[in-house]
Amino acid sequence: MSTGFFWDERCFWHGGGNYAGMLPVGGLVQPVASGGLPESPESKRRLKNLMDVTGLSGDLALRGGAEAAHEDLLRVHPASYLDAFKAASDAGGGEMGRRTPFGPGGYEIAALSAGLSVAALEAVLRGELRNAYALSRPPGHHCLPDYPNGFCLMANLAIAIEAARAKGLAERVVVLDWDVHHGNGTEAIFYEDPDVLTISIHQERNYPMDTGEFADRGRGKGTGANLNVPLPPGVGHRGYLAALERIILPQIRAFQPDVIVIACGFDAAAIDPLGRMLATAETFRMMTQQVMTLADEICGGRLMMAHEGGYSEAYVPFCGHHVLQEMSGSAITAPDPFGDVFPLRQPGAAFDRFVEQWLAEMAEAL
Repeated sequence: MSTGFFWDERCFWHGGGNYAGMLPVGGLVQPVASGGLPESPESKRRLKNLMDVTGLSGDLALRGGAEAAHEDLLRVHPASYLDAFKAASDAGGGEMGRRTPFGPGGYEIAALSAGLSVAALEAVLRGELRNAYALSRPPGHHCLPDYPNGFCLMANLAIAIEAARAKGLAERVVVLDWDVHHGNGTEAIFYEDPDVLTISIHQERNYPMDTGEFADRGRGKGTGANLNVPLPPGVGHRGYLAALERIILPQIRAFQPDVIVIACGFDAAAIDPLGRMLATAETFRMMTQQVMTLADEICGGRLMMAHEGGYSEAYVPFCGHHVLQEMSGSAITAPDPFGDVFPLRQPGAAFDRFVEQWLAEMAEAL
């Protein structure tokens, strides 16, 4: 079985609506980037372009997807929110939440972004693909059921998970979110659900400022099925791998899911303008490798990723290429152009000891 890559050109056409300048955006007029917003189509488009240029695309099963069905959206978002979003989209766009501007047709593009995740997860669970990556845009992990947030207009992964569970394709799911920002939307949606283990590893108090605490472990029947791993700025490559090995992978193994789903943001990378974590393309490759090894052990290798954040147009493509090369087992590489620079900026021994103590306290508390 091969690795699926789910994408659609229309997702690159999502824009900031009234942030996009004076051009008549909409219809066949593409947005001008995103009107200065960090969430630009370029980092995602350049990932696909890099894959085409290196030839990695030829080693993947390239697929598309339809807009998520209305009944799938309703499992996560109330009709009142969807109706208001659709009306605003049809009227030319606007902004309904925090940092979530959209233009005309924004509703349909958001539903398509969610639909790519729905299709990717279903293909993996039905055994059509070994694993899959959805280049979903706009992203989803900050979106609450009735409140868009942080560039996220629909909760892509939550919609995909609930659609799969409604079809009887899975019962227990792990969501591992390694975006640099806390996955507050995904957490909120599944906070009382004992069958979805939500894990977020993120820069402490980056965004949102008031969520993502280690003490937040779920509620009611879902108590213990949420885990936040907030890390101090600058932990770098070694810190991320240590957190994965010492805290996260044991929790996933103990949960015994039917599938592992990853909210794959690349904004923990070293030159990202919205993060300060100093991870590298190799960090993301090795994290992917470790999760794949665990997935082979506990859930038949079933793994699906959906693209979240990552705002460096120069570096996100290389981080994504490293991940997809690992997922597919392809021999086609895209050497990290910053590989000789970032290792020199990794934290020193004193900071390593500080991070070690930080992780030890969390591991002991579990």
